[in-house]
Amino acid sequence: MSRVVVLGGGLAGVLAAAVLAGHADEVILVEGDRYPSGPRPRRGLPQSHHSHVLVAGGARALDALLPGTVDALLANGAHLRGLPGDALIFSADGWFRRLRTDAHLISCTRGLLDQVVRRRALGGDDVEVWEDTRALGLTGDEARITGVSVSRRGAPPETVRADLVVDATGRRSHAPRWLARIGAGDIEEVSVATGLAYATRLYQAPGDLAAAIPAIMLHPGTAKGQPARGATLFPVEDGRWIVTLTGTRGGEPPTDELGFTAFARSLRHPIVADLMAEATPLGAVRPYRDTVNRRRFFERARLPAGFAVVGDAAVAVNPIHSHGMSVAALGALRLREELARHGIGPSLFAGLQAALAAEAERSWRMAIEQDGQRVTARIGEQAGEQATERATERATERVTEQATERAGRDDAPRREPNAFEREIRTRLAQAKLSSPRLAAAFFGVQTLISDDTATDRSEIARVLTGRPEPLLTGEEAIGQHPALAAWRRSRFAAATG
Repeated sequence: MSRVVVLGGGLAGVLAAAVLAGHADEVILVEGDRYPSGPRPRRGLPQSHHSHVLVAGGARALDALLPGTVDALLANGAHLRGLPGDALIFSADGWFRRLRTDAHLISCTRGLLDQVVRRRALGGDDVEVWEDTRALGLTGDEARITGVSVSRRGAPPETVRADLVVDATGRRSHAPRWLARIGAGDIEEVSVATGLAYATRLYQAPGDLAAAIPAIMLHPGTAKGQPARGATLFPVEDGRWIVTLTGTRGGEPPTDELGFTAFARSLRHPIVADLMAEATPLGAVRPYRDTVNRRRFFERARLPAGFAVVGDAAVAVNPIHSHGMSVAALGALRLREELARHGIGPSLFAGLQAALAAEAERSWRMAIEQDGQRVTARIGEQAGEQATERATERATERVTEQATERAGRDDAPRREPNAFEREIRTRLAQAKLSSPRLAAAFFGVQTLISDDTATDRSEIARVLTGRPEPLLTGEEAIGQHPALAAWRRSRFAAATG
């Protein structure tokens, strides 16, 4: 009789347990806290009060794992917004024009997403859930994991035998320590700091505008010598908005009400502050500071057979990139594929961790490239250097090299851009992102290609080969979204009348 123990009852753990239930006689999911009874924040999830979006590739993976989940989310109040067609985006280079692509995001509270997924993944008898149970360590030796030591509801430790133990305990995983304790050796780890902090607050939106607005993203500006500041506003269930303010070192968003409001008002455009002023705050401002990109290279170690690591416990990128939930779903899909090929046994263990790492590779590279540029720009300003495009590129390359080669990953799988991506990059370099429409095209294609999906390439190719369009003003950008534009006009009329 085969048994699998999954440590950690967050999204990565729940999805892994659901997949493994189709291949093992018994699956035990160990969760350190108790699940809330409704769609509320989970105590053991540090980011549970903050913005969470599921991008297109992650949504497709989630539906492939648990068919009907996306429809269930939308039926319970989640919102789908096309990118960039249903988004108001102010990048460092200007306002995006609306462009229809297959890229999209789904926004809702993390509590709702977790509840819907848990009901669909754990609703039957295939997975036994042990709540209030703490994982204490692994049993076995450097060659083979035989189980895990746990403490159930504060009781004395007990050993649970397992053919496979999966660590899904997130950023705070103790797996490297556990492995060292049984003689399995060290795990190489790389961290890329971001200097970024953010703070989040929920609002009850005005009834006539609650669900009608686009996703709003004010990317940080690039004013020399100034901290980068930005904001996002997404509609979520029950007529609410979730607002997140971001800032780099020296410009962290305050957590008091007046400071939070003043920070929003200080941004490059007042749209988020104006919407906040029309809404009713719900609860406190919630800060978050652990935005370091951190990767543990389990795939490069000689892991004992019968052990695997999924989700943030292996690869945790800056949450501001909104990759985490999608990578968890894509990783679970890859786990299902590997189980279908090998079943639970030696042939699975030989290559499983490498397969899981390959699924997270693209997210890791995108995150450290973007955050590496942010760090490089800040260092350049502190040194009084004139930042050039090539200098930033070289520095970004150094960050990437340090984050991979330092861990001895010379033969790591590297995904080369395809011909269409190379064409996009060439066009963007030539245009220097002078056209928000070009930027919008790139945004949509990058999201789609990174998710391995098809896209309307004819429309994007037409944009890329055409002449750059004039930059939009803020009012023109807002005017692309009728409900938002009508609200702005009525607000202005009320203020001047």
